Amino acid sequence: MSSRTDSSVDPTATAGADKPKTSPIRKVVAASMAGTVAEWYEFFIYGTAATLVFGTLFFPITGNPLDGIIAAFSTYAVGFIARPLGGIVFGHFGDRYGRKKLLQFSLLLVGGSTFLMGCLPGFDSWGYAAPIALVLLRFIQGFALGGEWGGAVLLISEHSPKEKRGFYASFPQAAAPVGNILATVVILVLSTVLDDDSFMAWGWRVAFWLSAFIVFIGWMIRRTIEDAPVFREALRKQETEQQNAASLREVIRLYPGTVVKTILMRLGENTSYYIMIVFSITYATTTVGMERGDILMALFIANVVQIVTQLWGGSLSDRFGRKNAILIGYAGIAIWLVTFFPAMDTGNFWLVTASLVVGIGMQGVAYAPQGALFSEVFPTRMRYTGAGFTYQVASIIAGSIAPMVAAFLLSQAGHWWPIAIYLGVTIVISIIALLSLHETKGVQLEDVDREEEARR
Repeated sequence: MSSRTDSSVDPTATAGADKPKTSPIRKVVAASMAGTVAEWYEFFIYGTAATLVFGTLFFPITGNPLDGIIAAFSTYAVGFIARPLGGIVFGHFGDRYGRKKLLQFSLLLVGGSTFLMGCLPGFDSWGYAAPIALVLLRFIQGFALGGEWGGAVLLISEHSPKEKRGFYASFPQAAAPVGNILATVVILVLSTVLDDDSFMAWGWRVAFWLSAFIVFIGWMIRRTIEDAPVFREALRKQETEQQNAASLREVIRLYPGTVVKTILMRLGENTSYYIMIVFSITYATTTVGMERGDILMALFIANVVQIVTQLWGGSLSDRFGRKNAILIGYAGIAIWLVTFFPAMDTGNFWLVTASLVVGIGMQGVAYAPQGALFSEVFPTRMRYTGAGFTYQVASIIAGSIAPMVAAFLLSQAGHWWPIAIYLGVTIVISIIALLSLHETKGVQLEDVDREEEARR
């Protein structure tokens, strides 16, 4: 029995005696994006708060503002450390029981942890219990997000026609800037209408409490979709042959080169991204002296542009291949690297905005095709586990530590040039890894499954 994936509507292939429900691709895109927007809103709201609030609220005052920010960025990194674990756990059960069920659970988990963050007392009230509780909730948040990306991207990729898989799979990628825009707008509005004392005392908490409303909307939309026929067919084979979904150990044993290359391929764009969306706020406000509202507005404009470049990058990958599209993005990031800090040092709003638009926009081009690429390099039986683990491990060694490393380099050197070298090295590593990967454009997911069966 075979399943088709080359139509915009799920075929009515069956996994048993009953005919399963089907989900049109537009419905799948909407459901995946709605939940992913909610989860990225919560993840990014933490990053913004770590820069603006957490350094002084949850950690003892040392006299150097960068000390508190570095400590806050350390808790920021905890969420990334939890993400591979979430990718493994959600991937294992998602490959065994379905993408939809795990996506529902991840959404509720990240929403609950974010809401509770907004309720935490500060260091003055709880002492060291405050940062400990913050770290614990951040870990839960990261764990849930670790399971979100793989499920959302694979749900769309497995429903998509092969000739448009790059484009459709770029929609959950584009959910990241949408979530960031929502987070930036909320923080910008709160910081504008409230004075600094009110914002620090309670205003920032409102942004975290709003997550409950956003999660509810995402959860309701996500309830309406079904798993793809190619997954249902893989599940039927597992039941017929009494075979379990693949473990992480089996993924690494069968695809060691793919695991390493896909991890390294993400380093440059992921490191650059978190320097731009998190560390740039610190650099602009503490080193350059820009107003907080100006840098948040610049990031808002850049993230709006990135939504377009994300979808464009996915479309490019359908025309010219996944690797070529990602290389175009990396070329743009290289241009950004030369202009970013000199533009920031001017303190000019429009120059800063232009540099962020180039950098974040081109990062979107490099990032968007990865949704399809990660889906195409692993077979269905281990796709959630393999894609989720490799994607999230890259986030640990790239984005999780990038703001903290940048803040440390700035505090030690007093200049931005070591940060630029650090970014340049990650970009070179990623391009080398990308060139060593095989092209996956146009592959049938059933063919990937048959190749995996031959390996066993």
